[in-house]
Amino acid sequence: MAGGFSGAGCDSFLQTLFLPTLIASAVLCVFLFILLCIVRLWLQRRRNRSIPTEEEDEKKPIVGFFHPYCNAGGGGERVLWCALRALQKKYPDAVYVVYTGDSDVTAENILEGAYRRFNVKLNQPVKFVFLKKRYLVEASLYPYFTLLGQSLGSILLGLEALLKCVPDIYIDSMGYAFTLPLFKYLGGCQVGCYVHYPTISTDMLSVVKNQNARFNNAAIITKNPLLSKLKLAYYYLFASIYGLVGSCSDIVMVNSSWTLNHILSLWRCGACTNIVYPPCDVQTFLDISICEEEKTTEETIVSVSQFRPEKDHPLQIRAFAKFLEKTAGQQALPKLILIGGCRNHEDDQRVNGLKKLCQELGVERRVEFKVNIPFEELKKHLTDATIGLHTMWNEHFGIGIVECMAAGTIILAHNSGGPKLDIVVPYEGNITGFLAENEESYAETMAYIFSLSSAKRLKIRQNARQSVRRFSEQEFDEAFLLSVEELFK
Repeated sequence: MAGGFSGAGCDSFLQTLFLPTLIASAVLCVFLFILLCIVRLWLQRRRNRSIPTEEEDEKKPIVGFFHPYCNAGGGGERVLWCALRALQKKYPDAVYVVYTGDSDVTAENILEGAYRRFNVKLNQPVKFVFLKKRYLVEASLYPYFTLLGQSLGSILLGLEALLKCVPDIYIDSMGYAFTLPLFKYLGGCQVGCYVHYPTISTDMLSVVKNQNARFNNAAIITKNPLLSKLKLAYYYLFASIYGLVGSCSDIVMVNSSWTLNHILSLWRCGACTNIVYPPCDVQTFLDISICEEEKTTEETIVSVSQFRPEKDHPLQIRAFAKFLEKTAGQQALPKLILIGGCRNHEDDQRVNGLKKLCQELGVERRVEFKVNIPFEELKKHLTDATIGLHTMWNEHFGIGIVECMAAGTIILAHNSGGPKLDIVVPYEGNITGFLAENEESYAETMAYIFSLSSAKRLKIRQNARQSVRRFSEQEFDEAFLLSVEELFK
């Protein structure tokens, strides 16, 4: 027969092609399995030898926290230090290690910063493993496919951490889920994680699907149906991989009802997942008495959050400018004070951009920036303020919101995420704060709050202060220790 193969010839050809491929694949799998076993055995031999220097530490279990930005000064760092303090109190015989990329500061500087910013002092020393490859998880390194790039980068950063110190218990406290299988299967560790914010969520999928412009969805993509479909496919694929690596965790802690819903839908590990509300230093603020008398000093609106794009500080400034327009005839206009931490040069540039926005809107004289300020200064600003402002869409929790409420400010947060589901909710049927969604509604609510009588303001403040007691450090300690107990068995 001219042209083509006969049936028998085709079968023979397929066998000739298929069998060597099958054998090669099997050999490769066996080789990779053997290599994995060798690496794991080598890592096991390194366990307890890499970090502890005192002879008596060699037999103690090592508990490692993966937190590359432990000196950043945000809510996630408060969780880290309070978690360490709670564990040291219950398990004093363990050696505690923090994997960090803050190699430009000393261990003493980091611990001093934790005390200065959060009023948290550890019961015993903690060892730091300084990582050199933190740049691999910087968003600026990946202008495209940022989620995938940062996640793959976190694997390499996690590998550096694992090679420097093999812990017995590994806890990812910053959201790098792709490191979980690395420490579990290569390091042979018990692994747990505290999820502040899912790397990807169904809300992010809906933003791309509906072609809505956000800080993480550029306008050029929203205007192009083909690019939107390609990005949506990429997001769905990434979500599947994210769910796979997350399910490797032995125990999962999430910081809010909103985060819980997303993690359950993506990771599908409900049996080992619990809500552990972040530790908020509410008692420090609750110890301060409040009254709603006429203020002799200038009234202020205070915002507390790190200077990151998702916090949407531009919305705060634009809403404040619109509010000033609405109340231009009043004699005493309030000031907006933006308080937050800067992690790196990008955050510094972001602050400079916000200052330029203030100049463009003509409100630069009414807006102040307070960057990386001490805890005592933060406390004074909160206790003096009338309104606590927060504008992040789908904020996972909002420690700054809780602190504002405990300090006696009247909170005005975004009508989504943790603030909507967990924090700014009625207490015994009474209002505890306000929610808004855009410039106009924020501006209108600011004007409404300032129009309230002293008695009504005081009532809202008292309700809010009573409601946030459930977010205290003591409540966090109990819930956290109960969740991680399985890792120590």
